[in-house]
Amino acid sequence: MGGGFGGLAAVKMLGRTQGDITLVDRHNYHLFQPLSYQVATGSLAPGEIAVPLRQIFRRQDRVRVLMGEVTGFDVEQREVSVDPAIAGTERRTIPYDTLLVAGGSNYAYFGHEDWRSLALEVKSLDSALQVRGRILQAFEAAELEDDAEAQASWLTFVVVGGGPTGVEMAGQIAELARDTLPAEFRRSDPRTGRVLLVEMADRVLTAFPPSLSRRAARSLEHLGVTPLLSHTVVDVQPDRVEIRGMDGRTKRITTRTVIWAAGVSASPLARALGEASGSEVDRAGHVAVEPDLSLPGYPEVLAFGDMVRVRDARTGEPQILPGVAPVAMQQGRYAGRLVANRLAGRVTPPFRYRNKGTLATIGRAHAVADIRGLHISGFPAWIAWLVVHLYYLIGFQNRELVLLRWAYSFFTHGRGTRLITEAADIHRHEHPGEEARRRH
Repeated sequence: MGGGFGGLAAVKMLGRTQGDITLVDRHNYHLFQPLSYQVATGSLAPGEIAVPLRQIFRRQDRVRVLMGEVTGFDVEQREVSVDPAIAGTERRTIPYDTLLVAGGSNYAYFGHEDWRSLALEVKSLDSALQVRGRILQAFEAAELEDDAEAQASWLTFVVVGGGPTGVEMAGQIAELARDTLPAEFRRSDPRTGRVLLVEMADRVLTAFPPSLSRRAARSLEHLGVTPLLSHTVVDVQPDRVEIRGMDGRTKRITTRTVIWAAGVSASPLARALGEASGSEVDRAGHVAVEPDLSLPGYPEVLAFGDMVRVRDARTGEPQILPGVAPVAMQQGRYAGRLVANRLAGRVTPPFRYRNKGTLATIGRAHAVADIRGLHISGFPAWIAWLVVHLYYLIGFQNRELVLLRWAYSFFTHGRGTRLITEAADIHRHEHPGEEARRRH
């Protein structure tokens, strides 16, 4: 269940066995999610970071791909309920001998689900296209405005969350406003725009060492991003955001574009698994699994990725590993190998995560990297980031296209996919009273 990094790695490993494999996902493609923010800022096209699942497994006859939404589990009968993703097709129940669930995670809005349509995230391909439309719409709206205050509100961008996605997103918007767009507008000046990065902690990139966090913050400021550290978002409206500092004071920011990259919650599949099996589920929705990634009492059910907490083999205490692609891929490969070993009668030791390093890019030729204790920043870290992301992209064609696109952007400061389409599902933000005037 799930065609993300973990599910894909598991299926590839299982493909070496003689088992019959069914892969279920609500989309027909695998998304290279770490680069979805580049779709949101016009650097890359959707097809350059996504590849059809059927194409990936076209030469593996034992792998069957089904497009559908998993809605429930019966762990006693060993069945999975799947709702169709296409109208006119029927709901189905899929039996299994071994079940692997890699449902991933979603962004958490901390109990404010009404913010979800106002503060968009970039975790999915559809939402990345919406964000792209909303960002570009803001620059277009500023060009139409005669009032300086209204123009400033359109050219103010608020990114919530100072982790890798938030930092990368803020840097890309700043580069878009500073380098790409100024020569294309006549009445408004994109360079006057503000990019604000709101972070609850006292530094950005808290998963990195403090020294790299400081370097990242300086790089952001050099690009024109203003980090607002130790601040919490308390309200989001179509035309403003309210944030609160550590001193308790609330500040109102007039803006029409808010992007959410703060906090995650586990996929609903984790809670569904917990309810079906009686397994422990924490407040963030993570289901607890054994050191071999199996559900307690159900060794034929394996869960992994962002949706789980793994019990330590020595202490028995559940631990949450970083919600990054390398963790999901390592767990997926482990799960596939575990099943293969079971079929062959071999024993598999408990899962152990090997941290090979962490990377984050801030902008053109700016990045930070923590590679096994080696701290790198600036251009060398950016090159390392490029190499790693190109390596893990699926398919030679995608690697080739992305490399060409990045080279074009580097030398020309251009972004070739800046289209506002109806598929972006852009919501029009109206001035107070405008709707009433239209009706009149």
